[in-house]
Amino acid sequence: MDEESGTGEPQPDDTEQTVLILTGLSGGGKTAAAKLFEDLGYTVVDNLPGELLAELAELVSSDRDRFAQVAIVLDIRAGDAPLALAAMRGALEGRGIQPRVVFFEAGDEVLIRRFSETRHRHPLADGRGIASSIAEERRLLEPIRAEADAVVDTSDLSLRQLRERLFAQLATTARPDQLAIQIITFGFKHGVPLEADLVFDVRFMQNPYYIPELRDHSGLTQPVSEYVLGQPITEQFLARTQDLLDITVPAYVAEGKTRLTIAIGCTGGFHRSIAIGEALARWLRTRDFGPVAIFHRELERR
Repeated sequence: MDEESGTGEPQPDDTEQTVLILTGLSGGGKTAAAKLFEDLGYTVVDNLPGELLAELAELVSSDRDRFAQVAIVLDIRAGDAPLALAAMRGALEGRGIQPRVVFFEAGDEVLIRRFSETRHRHPLADGRGIASSIAEERRLLEPIRAEADAVVDTSDLSLRQLRERLFAQLATTARPDQLAIQIITFGFKHGVPLEADLVFDVRFMQNPYYIPELRDHSGLTQPVSEYVLGQPITEQFLARTQDLLDITVPAYVAEGKTRLTIAIGCTGGFHRSIAIGEALARWLRTRDFGPVAIFHRELERR
């Protein structure tokens, strides 16, 4: 992640006790996220031995004014991370606190570069090389990723973008009969978001890039949006995608899924994907499927 500063982002609702568990791959962005929450006044606990997690849960629950906002970093260093997370989550829920688990990850090439730049040792380093350590960590943490409330791919995020993603996630609280839905628009030439559950390719639509007066304007602008949404094939795509989601979202909820990340991609992620993503978000918000957040990954590349 590039170093960027920014202020003025909305803070998460702290009218009730907020306990976050920050987990994920080594080098995936947990430390950067922890610093962001620390700046917001959160009590941040990092690298606590697994044997002390129950005591931490007791401490957090016993003084809810002092520990109104807590972020706990829990990862592979705890040993059996899935077991440690289950114990921590169970201890908190047993005391009436519902923690939110955020899983951070990045692409292998990005992780390798980050370890190379920082010269940090991977926690699972055993002489087989960093790529093997990353692959093993992914395997060990897959149960945590599958159960996380949010998954954040930090591969191409600046600190400001990371802050925006985290605030969007914190503001997304679904009822038991709903999904927390996140839409990510992206450009295929920059890679598919790792956290995507569903991926839609809209490169078959006519591209505003080749219209000189539209080229420099994003899909958030009215002229580009009207150009993309006005295509007959776009109308068919949205209608059939909506039919698909009408079928699948209730089924996801019935299966116990709590979050759904929909990725919509075009070539550069600046025109078609943004226009379609915004249109789909507007429709989803009329369906009471759950809270909807949208993030345009490539918007700042232009």
